[in-house]
Order: sequence, then structure tokens, then C-alpha cells
Amino acid sequence: MAIDNRILDDLAKVAAGALSGVSGMKQEVEARLRQRFEHILAGMDLVRREEFEAFKAVAVKARSEQEDLTARLDRIEANLARKG
Repeated sequence: MAIDNRILDDLAKVAAGALSGVSGMKQEVEARLRQRFEHILAGMDLVRREEFEAFKAVAVKARSEQEDLTARLDRIEANLARKG
């Protein structure tokens, strides 16, 4: 009976060791994949969200100013047409 318990204990230790090895491999694979994706994304010439939002704000302001200037020009042209 004692021999059976030692065999079961040894099998349990081997199984536990294998599981911890698999867990370590999983973490290693995740770390390497993360590094690879970061490298790929770094080479894609993408902009950060903050940069995009800043440029978007500039574009919205420019569009508003352009619309204001278009309306002003239309009023000036209308005044010139009435006078001429």
C-alpha cells in the first residue's frame, strides 16, 4: 500500500510540474506575441488617439471658419450686386 501511495505522489508531482511548465510556456508565448504585435504596429505609421483628436479639433475649427468666411463673402457679393 505504501508503494502505491509513493507512485501516486510521484505521478501527482509530475502532473503538477507539467501544468506549471505549460503555464510558464503560456506566459512566454503571450509575451513574445505582445512584443511582435508592438513591433508590427510600430512600423505601421499609425497616429495616437490624442494626436487624432487634436487634429480633428483643428479641422472642425477650420471648417467653421471657412463656413463663416463663405457666408461673409456671400453678403459682400450681395451688397455689391445691389449697388451695381
